[in-house]
Parts: sequence; C-alpha cells; structure tokens
Amino acid sequence: MRTYTVLRVTEASGIPLFDQHVRRLGENSRGALRHFASQAMPGMYRLWWDGRQFDTLKVEGSALKEGMPTRFAVSPFAAQKGRFTKPAPPSLYDSVRIDGVATLLTDVKGEELYESCRASLLAWDGTTLVLPDENVPAVASVTEAEVLAKFSFRRAVLPVKSEWPLLLLNAVLGTCGITVEGRAPFPADVRAKLDAVLTADS
Repeated sequence: MRTYTVLRVTEASGIPLFDQHVRRLGENSRGALRHFASQAMPGMYRLWWDGRQFDTLKVEGSALKEGMPTRFAVSPFAAQKGRFTKPAPPSLYDSVRIDGVATLLTDVKGEELYESCRASLLAWDGTTLVLPDENVPAVASVTEAEVLAKFSFRRAVLPVKSEWPLLLLNAVLGTCGITVEGRAPFPADVRAKLDAVLTADS
C-alpha cells in the first residue's frame, strides 16, 4: 500500500513536522525521508511511499494564499465518520476545489464545518483554540496532530454561522489566514505561537 503526504523542505534541509509526516507514512520511512531532505532542493513536495522508496514531485508553491476568499460546500466525504488517510490526487477533493478560493466543507445540512478542501480548520473562541470533533470526516492532518501535541485546545462543533475566527492549518505554510464574512481575523499573537511550532525546522 502506498501512502502519501505533502511537505516542505527548508533551506537547512529540514522538514517541518518531520515526526508527524513519519507517522503518516510509516516508521520505516524515517531514514529515507531524512535522506530525501538532505538531497532535495528547498521547496514544496508531494511524496508517495511504497515501503521501500519515494516517488516525489516538486510543486511550485501552495494553492493557499493569505487572506484568500472562502465559500461553503458539502464535504464529498460527508457520509464517512472520523479521520481518514490523506488521499493522493486525483481524489474527491478535486470536485470542490476552485483556484484562488478556500472551500470550507460542511455536513449535508450546511450547518457544521469539517475542514477545507486543502487544509484542516482551527478556530478561536476568544479564550482557547478549538478543533473540530474527532468524529467528523476529515483528513488525519499532520498539523492538527502537532497542535494536539503542543497546545491547549478543546474540541467542539464549528458552526457555519459563528463569529469565531478561523485559520487553515497546512503542513507547507503552517497557518493561512482566510476571509470569512462575519468573522474577525485570527488573533495575531496566538497565530504567531502556532507558526513558531508548525514551521520549525526539524
């Protein structure tokens, strides 16, 4: 079985969230992933691991852009329950992706947020970080896993109709701010603490 991830190689030949990527790919990828990082040019990569070697594709930048507009759509995985392995392209996510727009994926009724079409979601309730319930259908995110490990948080329903600020969480960028009508920007000081951990060289 091939596993898949998307990551960034830094100028220092490191990979932010290295251990989380190893957990996604499998422990036997650790040495090969470290070797790949030591040889690769800095930048964003897609990687497929078959248990012995990588297939890689260098990507020219993330589709996520700071402050990008948003729209809502029912998740193509709405019938599932719980986190699942990140699918390699092509996948059902392609059906809800639009260039330059972050599609926020919801339940069938359009009332609860699950994730975005390219990243996981994180909210701020004015006091603490809020992650979607672990039973919602969404990719098992390496960035979400790092937030779970390193920060105080709570899990709750993320309502579509809410004033809570939102961030996208992404293994390449760390965090990405989005424009959502009726919601204020995510607090800058809280976001800076997140980025310091999520983008750290490792």
